[in-house]
Amino acid sequence: MKHFLHLKDIPAKDLRKILVDAKKRKQKRAKLNTLEIDKNAPLKGKILIQMFEKSSLRTRLSFYLAIRQLGGGTITLRSNELHIGEGGESLEDTAKILSTYGDGFMLRTDSDEKVENFKKYLLIPMINGLSPSSHPTQVLSDVFTVEEIKKKPISKLNITWIGDSNNVLNSLIAASVKFSFRLNIGCPKKYKPKKFILDWVKKNNKKVYIFNDSKKAAKNADIIFSDKVISLNDKVDKKKKAKHFAKFKIDKKLLSVAKKDCIFLHCLPRGSEVKKDVFESKNSKVWQQALNRVHVQKSILLYCFNKLR
Repeated sequence: MKHFLHLKDIPAKDLRKILVDAKKRKQKRAKLNTLEIDKNAPLKGKILIQMFEKSSLRTRLSFYLAIRQLGGGTITLRSNELHIGEGGESLEDTAKILSTYGDGFMLRTDSDEKVENFKKYLLIPMINGLSPSSHPTQVLSDVFTVEEIKKKPISKLNITWIGDSNNVLNSLIAASVKFSFRLNIGCPKKYKPKKFILDWVKKNNKKVYIFNDSKKAAKNADIIFSDKVISLNDKVDKKKKAKHFAKFKIDKKLLSVAKKDCIFLHCLPRGSEVKKDVFESKNSKVWQQALNRVHVQKSILLYCFNKLR
């Protein structure tokens, strides 16, 4: 049984196999309507149970379409609709029920501990749709988008991240190790990646480059990534954090130090970290990036169900 929880735990050859399959599947869907099923319906009769503890738009829609296009179906749950929790049903019992009714489980959660506990008790494959430390489905899809646009392996490109050190960056760092690409990180000193993440990179004989100057981080970049710096759920002084990131705005001046054909990607929703003229520029490929979630997640599902060609 294969889970898809963190990029760091998945062999590089398996991640590449997922990307190769996603490329083929996207090409074959060029003339199909949204809900037309892929040839041979590889997941016919299968059901994916999705549970959301955090708000979701792209993850919810993309997994719904992914399983449907593969011939299966989905049930979407919210944790506050279940018995799970204090005074209710145990997580262990919930996991056993999910394993009885479903063929796969996708969890979007505010607890890394919950990811590990569900993994411990589930008898079906599990996918991490987002957790505090990791967003693996987003970043693997982003690698797909980069290679699709640039028409070359990501290992031959300079990748830059400008912004907060969050779950998306953690997964991007893992991807830089798995796919061997140069990763520059531009962030204020107080917001650099956590030590255990950097230690893991070093343990794998790799390196990421951290700059406290956004222009130095973006110099000669082929791709600039970002994410929302101030989120609704931030348990910090938001005004103070905004001041810390004042010199890390993604604007035309920043793009000017990158390569002329530099691509801007953002996992959305956007905030004040990116200027509108960049977000809506020809350099921005955020809508292509968002749609590609469907294609890559189809191949992730097939990987978890041992159906990957």
